[in-house]
Amino acid sequence: QVQLVESGGGLVQSGGSLRLSCAASGFTLDNYAVAWFRQAPGKEREGVSCFHSAYSHYADSVKGRFNISRDETKTTVYLQMNNLKPEDTAIYYCATHWGLCPINLYIPDEYENWGQGTQVTVSS
Repeated sequence: QVQLVESGGGLVQSGGSLRLSCAASGFTLDNYAVAWFRQAPGKEREGVSCFHSAYSHYADSVKGRFNISRDETKTTVYLQMNNLKPEDTAIYYCATHWGLCPINLYIPDEYENWGQGTQVTVSS
């Protein structure tokens, strides 16, 4: 059974850091692009970052603060989030797309598998 499980969310003060994990079970991530999305209350789901092989892309809102990486076992992708701001508060989801990061990077329908999400709350 293909499954993605996010972890690492929590409550942090503005300027703090968190590292989110996206663990795959039932498959490895070496043939997939992995993206992080987030959804704040009352807002649409937005893309944050996409990774495949040695390629990574970041939304302007997080560029320079977030870093996406994959472990050597190719079963876990991380999102290191630094200098967090209250506007980063959201539920964060990871998702996979077969192959490379899609041309339409942050269209949710481009991604086949989704995790259940992990809550990130940044207090001011």
